[in-house]
Amino acid sequence: MFHKIKDISALPDFRLSVQFAEGVTKIYDVKPLFEKIPCFTELKGNIEEFYSVYVDVGGHGIVWSDDLDISCDELWENGIEVETPFDGLMAFSYATELWGLNEGTLRKAITYGKLVNCVDVCKFGKQRAVSAEAMKREYGAADNRSPANRQ
Repeated sequence: MFHKIKDISALPDFRLSVQFAEGVTKIYDVKPLFEKIPCFTELKGNIEEFYSVYVDVGGHGIVWSDDLDISCDELWENGIEVETPFDGLMAFSYATELWGLNEGTLRKAITYGKLVNCVDVCKFGKQRAVSAEAMKREYGAADNRSPANRQ
């Protein structure tokens, strides 16, 4: 399963806080890579470069330079999950992608009371977020295949 990265933050002691689109946050320790992968040793000596990390286009991984990147799979599998106040929340756009729905379907679900505003769904500025548990309750297990691969 593809675990899309939503946001990345560099932390002290060469750790990363990785927010995944499905509402999970993990802490990933980069230090073991210094010994395993030689090109990562340049980060060890350049803290400014370490803090310049960003999410690549599409959320498939994180990047420092053309030679330094880490895949979303590595971050998911070897990161340690941490609890945050936003656990289990995902953007409407990502929920519709996972469940193969239209955003209008989710808006109607709020109108008809299937998804309860301020309980199952919340709004942050112009963006709506929905809890993964509410989506599972109302629509069953997520269809984790990419929309392009659905038949």
